[in-house]
Formats: sequence, C-alpha cells, structure tokens
Amino acid sequence: GMGKSTTAEIFRKAGIPVHDADAAVHKLYSGAAAPLIETAFPGTVINGVVDRRKLGERVIGKPEEMKRLEAIVHPLVAEVRNRFLEQAAASGAKLAVLDIPLLYETGGEKLCDHVVVVTAPQEVQRARVLARPEMTEEKFEAILAKQVPDAEKRKCADFIIDTSLGFEAARQQVEAIISKLTTGSRQPG
Repeated sequence: GMGKSTTAEIFRKAGIPVHDADAAVHKLYSGAAAPLIETAFPGTVINGVVDRRKLGERVIGKPEEMKRLEAIVHPLVAEVRNRFLEQAAASGAKLAVLDIPLLYETGGEKLCDHVVVVTAPQEVQRARVLARPEMTEEKFEAILAKQVPDAEKRKCADFIIDTSLGFEAARQQVEAIISKLTTGSRQPG
C-alpha cells in the first residue's frame, strides 16, 4: 500500500532494469519450484502449478513449515536475482533495482548498495490496501505485524520516495535518485 510497485514501474519506464522478487516467486511456482514444493508439501501443486491457497493452508501460522518452504524458494529466487544482476551488468546498465518485499525483515538490504524506501502516510497505506480484492482489516493488520515499522525503515534508507504526493512527484523523486546514482557509476548496484 506504500506504492512500491508503481515506483518500480517508474524506474522501469526510465530505462532502469528492475527485478521483482514477487514476480520471480510467481514464475517459480509454475516452474522450477513446483516439483520441489509438491515433494515437500504433497497435494499443493495442481497441473504443475503451486496452488497458493492450498500451500498457504499448509504453511501459514506454522513457523517450521514456513521455514521448509523458504528453504526451497529462497535459493531459487537468489539464482534468478543473480542472473538478473549479471544480465544488467553485461548490458551496461549503470543502475539496477531489486524490488524486494520485507527487505529489512529478511536482511535483504545487505544485497544492496543503496536502499530506497517507498512511503505514504498510514491512512493512505490503509486505504490503498483495504481497496484490494479479498483484503480484510484482519489480513491488513497481520501484514503490518510482520513488517518493520515505516519510521524505522525511513531512518535506515538512503533515499525516501513519498508516494502520497502523487505520481508526478514520485516520478521526479525517482529521476533525482537515478541522476544521483548514475553520475560516475560503473556497475549496477
């Protein structure tokens, strides 16, 4: 609900390669991860594609099962991410963006040279998230409970983009970041 996906799209439209970890997982769930998940969690793959609802029933609220799933998926996502970074470097990109959910919660900031935090006031975030299909107040609160508070993320960030100011303001903030990071840069980071 902070505007992370929209901001990632602004980077893409500016010609910056963007790796979307959620999209990578989605693709893996219909590819390389599916047989491994079926072996670990029988009955969760239908016609070669992970059934997220069935998998969720097996792992949500079960820390040990979630760890088993993460042990399967995280290394595969890391392989995809590493290939992405290699391709970005080989293409001559001066900058590449890793769109990683729960970045600080998973230690993902260690993979990055700089961190951009996308933010919006709590009431804006709440309204955006609750407008999503099948979202409930309970689900939203559960999502927030897993996250480092926004104020802490902003303190740790190298750059902050406030998406509550509108699309054009977010685009200008992205352009300023790109300009700052690509001046004299040699490798994606």
